[in-house]
Amino acid sequence: MTTRLQVILGGSPANIVRRFMTAAVEADRRAIETLGGALRGRERCLVAAFPTMAMAPNRQAVETDAADPGAPGGVRAPSETMAMDLATRGIRATIVRLPPSVHDETKQGLVTQVINIARKKQISAYIGDGKNRWAAVHRLDAAHLFRLALESGEAGARYHAIAEEGIPFRDIADSVARYLGIKAKSLSPEEATRHFGWLAPFIGADNPASSQATQARLSWKPTHPPLLVDIATALQSNASPARRP
Repeated sequence: MTTRLQVILGGSPANIVRRFMTAAVEADRRAIETLGGALRGRERCLVAAFPTMAMAPNRQAVETDAADPGAPGGVRAPSETMAMDLATRGIRATIVRLPPSVHDETKQGLVTQVINIARKKQISAYIGDGKNRWAAVHRLDAAHLFRLALESGEAGARYHAIAEEGIPFRDIADSVARYLGIKAKSLSPEEATRHFGWLAPFIGADNPASSQATQARLSWKPTHPPLLVDIATALQSNASPARRP
């Protein structure tokens, strides 16, 4: 069955993921273009979501940074380019950039996948020393920013839905390990590829981001619980993402 799926979907697992992402990104870009065309001349706003994982790694991303096609999520760059192009055509198009973990007490974005893998393999893994950083935001704080961008956002502006600028991934892995009752373990990049599969480049990414300019421009202030609190709540209450329907 595995061999048959590889032939149908494009060969190796890496090719399957690449083909899927290429198709998904093109669909996303075309959706933004179509929506923008329908809004043209009507003085309406389009707010598009975009990942901070598409920003240059190993430095703190700020709102004025353009997407980096070489980043783990850089394949999404054409979507942001399309939204910015709409802003030059008289459409109040804005971008809200989201971190890898948009969380609440039941789901935690990409951390949901991390928890599922840890539970399945009985290891909560990180890469190397685990000092690479992930930004995070609570779902309700992100929703509030989308509303502010829709109501008051400036055409062509990029806003960052970032409450926590950079949580060391080791802290995330340790938290998952503690509440699942398993060990946290460091993996080499090669081991991580086997362990995490398509998620490995994101797990190892250093992806800190700032929302200082966003908070100043839109008077947005995150107020909801941080990521590690929501992980603890989810796992302690036996309501983890993997066990929910």
